Amino acid sequence: MTEEQSPSVTLEQIRGYQFDITFAPEMAHVQSDEAPPLGQSQGPTPALLLLAAVGSCMSSSLYFALTKFKNDAGTIITTARGRIGRNAAGRLRIVHIDVEIHLGVSADGLQHLERILGQFEEFCTVGASVRAGIPTDVAVFDGGGRRLN
Repeated sequence: MTEEQSPSVTLEQIRGYQFDITFAPEMAHVQSDEAPPLGQSQGPTPALLLLAAVGSCMSSSLYFALTKFKNDAGTIITTARGRIGRNAAGRLRIVHIDVEIHLGVSADGLQHLERILGQFEEFCTVGASVRAGIPTDVAVFDGGGRRLN
């Protein structure tokens, strides 16, 4: 993504709280829905889509930083969890996001790991943008389960 790009998606209501989401004509569509009692859980909720966007961006940023130094991360598995709470007006909000990124390899032998871990989050466009409004914590683990940051 560059500064000149203006990303957009198109949402078309199917029925009720269900929407067909088109990212680009050549990409597969995604259907979103709210959970009961509002919707029918026929697709991810908007909150889940937000968590997926943050988790995907953080994972991609870490992957880019690792491969920039010719590191093999193995298969990356990321879990993003949101905590829902009420704001001062009593309305439900995502009040915190926790992201856990698990590399598929041991940290032993990864080049420039300290530098990578110190800056990859700042290059995640979505995560850094969301973090401006929602506190977000990111933890990185190697293939043996050792926390790296």
